[in-house]
Amino acid sequence: MASLSEIPGAVLDDRGLRHVGSPVAEQRRLASGTAVAPLGDRRVVSVSGEDRRSWLDSLSSQALTHLAPGVSTEMLILDPQGRVEHAASVVDDGETAWLIVDAADVEGLAAWLTRMRFRLRVEVQDRSADLFVVGGTRAAVSGLPAVAPVWIDPWPDVSPGGWAYARVDPHPGADRDWAEAILDAAEFDALVGRAARGEISVAGLDAVEALRVAAWRPRVSVDADERLLPHEMDWLRTAVHMSKGCYRGQETVAKVHNLGHPPRRVVALQLDGSDNVLPVRGDAVRAGDDVIGAITSVAVHHEEGPIALALVKRNAPEGVPLIVDTADGPLAAAAETVVPADAGATASVPRLPRLGRRRSAE
Repeated sequence: MASLSEIPGAVLDDRGLRHVGSPVAEQRRLASGTAVAPLGDRRVVSVSGEDRRSWLDSLSSQALTHLAPGVSTEMLILDPQGRVEHAASVVDDGETAWLIVDAADVEGLAAWLTRMRFRLRVEVQDRSADLFVVGGTRAAVSGLPAVAPVWIDPWPDVSPGGWAYARVDPHPGADRDWAEAILDAAEFDALVGRAARGEISVAGLDAVEALRVAAWRPRVSVDADERLLPHEMDWLRTAVHMSKGCYRGQETVAKVHNLGHPPRRVVALQLDGSDNVLPVRGDAVRAGDDVIGAITSVAVHHEEGPIALALVKRNAPEGVPLIVDTADGPLAAAAETVVPADAGATASVPRLPRLGRRRSAE
């Protein structure tokens, strides 16, 4: 079996192929469709059985009961307070719903789904041992011998039932062309062998992440903490159906969206690259002396340079210089609003007259 380490220039870690010598050049090849990326930080869960779509619909934030074969979407599993616990990319082939999941999340999601089966006609399988995920543009992955329909990332389009908070036009992810294919072990081995012989071009996870961060695209294993509401990452646009039936956490989702505001909001940061210093996830973000939030994702983009996503307080000041506290010292940053401070409160709630005033009028 071919090994990723046999690919010329390969640098690996416990997540998989980080890069093959030039993450910046790899981004360009990925974006142009001339390279594909082995996604060692993704896993696959299959859900089969007659009740699979209605069952997943009842558990998740997405409307899946009538999901047509080959149509791509994504779903979130929320806790009773509406906080994000799990996330999955979803595509169904007419017999099986295929879930592409972050590696760090797959064990927890598969176990939770298994516990929730009850007497329904569904079967949940963690396919991490025998299936592999490869990403790239739609054209780049469409020719791969996938075992399931190719999942096409809906981001940043607003899916049916979704809602967008970001007000920029065009959205930085508007030109994002991203898809993921599921390969069996033999086909993945063949792809790695071709890359090792120089017959195809591959890119690493550093390039994949840079394109994701530049598009403001959230990811559960990186951008979520134990408090994350989907509103805070502008995740209602692709992962939440606002008018579907009841599911766990729905009350909070509706209440925050219709009557309140998310307590935090994501911002995109342009980082000072003059000293070649990069923050890491969790580094504090300050406005003056006040800590207003923390870094979630960091990357070096082939056009924008060092960039990051951060979750900040809803009332954090806008249009002011920010500082990121790194292990190597303070780092200057400029923020662009993704989720605005007034996001939410979309319902038109009639103002009722105060009881005292009504009585005095009588």
